[in-house]
Amino acid sequence: MSDFQQEVEARVEAVAGNNELKEDAARFMRSSVASKYSYNFFWLGRPIIQYPQDMVAMQELIWTVKPDLVIETGIAHGGSLILSASILALLDMAEAAEKGETVDPAKPKRKVLGIDIDIRAHNRAAIEAHPFYPRIEMIQGSSIAPEIIDQVRKVASQYSKILVCLDSNHTHEHVLRELDLYAPLTSVGSYCVVFDTIVEHMPEELSNDRPWGPGDNPKTAVFEYLKTHPEFEIDKFTEHKLLITVNPDGYLKRVR
Repeated sequence: MSDFQQEVEARVEAVAGNNELKEDAARFMRSSVASKYSYNFFWLGRPIIQYPQDMVAMQELIWTVKPDLVIETGIAHGGSLILSASILALLDMAEAAEKGETVDPAKPKRKVLGIDIDIRAHNRAAIEAHPFYPRIEMIQGSSIAPEIIDQVRKVASQYSKILVCLDSNHTHEHVLRELDLYAPLTSVGSYCVVFDTIVEHMPEELSNDRPWGPGDNPKTAVFEYLKTHPEFEIDKFTEHKLLITVNPDGYLKRVR
C-alpha cells in the first residue's frame, strides 16, 4: 500500500500543473452547477445535495481522521448526516473487531451533530426513521445564534476529536461568523470543511435570488478568516485529487 500511496501522491501532484485538465474540470463545474447536477444523488436512501467527488472526499477524511464527533451546519434532507453517521459506524465496528468486541447500536461511541435554522417536519421524520439515526442529534436554530452555539459547545465538550462541516447560509458574513464560532472546535489534525466555495467562480446569474454570489460567499469568508488564523491551512492535495468539487480552497486542515 505504501507504493500505491506514493503513486497516488505523484499523480495528484501532477494535476497542479495540468492546466488543460483543470480547465476541463472547471468547464464541467460551470455546466453542472447550471443543471443542478448535485441534486441528483442519495446516500443510503436520503437525498444528499453534494457532488459524488465531495462525498468520497468526506469518506476519506472521516476514515483518516477518525473523529468522535462530526458537526454539520445545514441539514436539508439529511443525506450528509447519514453519510457521516454511516462512516462513523464503520469506524466503531472496525475498532471493536480489532479488540474482539461488539458494537451496541443503541449506545454508539461516535456521533453526528446537525444544526439547521429550519428542519422541515418531513425531513426530520425521515431522518429519525433511518437506521443510523441513533448516531445523530439535531438542533433547530440559527447556527450563529448564541443559544445554539452554547448547545453545540456543550455537546462538543463530551468528545475529544472533532471534524466540522459548514454548509448553511453561504453569505460572506454568515460563513465568517460560523468560522469564528465552529472552526475552533476542530481538533488538531482534523478538518473544517467549508462547502460551496465554488460560488466565487460561478457566473452571478447562477446565484438566482440567493443573497450570495461572486465577491460575497464562503470562499471570500475563508480567505478573510485565514488572514488571522494560521492554525488552519488549505488542503490543496484533496482539491487537486478531486478536480470536480464545490469546495475549492474549502478543505481546511487544522495543523496547530
